Amino acid sequence: MSALSLDNQGLVTTCSHCGQRNRIPYEQLHHTIRCGKCHEDIPPPGSPVNVDGDAHFEALTKRSSLPVLVDFWAPWCGPCKMVAPEFEKVASAETGHLVVAKVNTEEQHALAARHGIQSIPTLILFAGGREVARTSGARPAAAIQAFVQEHLAHARA
Repeated sequence: MSALSLDNQGLVTTCSHCGQRNRIPYEQLHHTIRCGKCHEDIPPPGSPVNVDGDAHFEALTKRSSLPVLVDFWAPWCGPCKMVAPEFEKVASAETGHLVVAKVNTEEQHALAARHGIQSIPTLILFAGGREVARTSGARPAAAIQAFVQEHLAHARA
């Protein structure tokens, strides 16, 4: 998994040039920022970020300047293990256009319950602070990207 994490203000990432931890505010996730130490560019996230609690989930999904695709999963789930590398591909392909996040339902029971997760993996797409669409089951990266594009187009219409 990536070196990305969340806090109340944004996504925290490590500069690949100097190792400095930097925060990308949720409202600026669509921008490339500069490292506070070495001033090199830090691109938008290109790998999934683990969600570690309700507060960070709410901040990400409500304040992100980019749509957010969340994978609700569990470590014991075979289909979840199958979709994990596909989810990585989506995160990489959609860098700067989509934030990809993962919620471990074994660790985040209340969060999963609040979102009505009854089967895993379940993918939920958020845009503009609200749920746009959801789907359950493993699928290849291309099908995940098609799901996102279809529902974002409808959300904008």
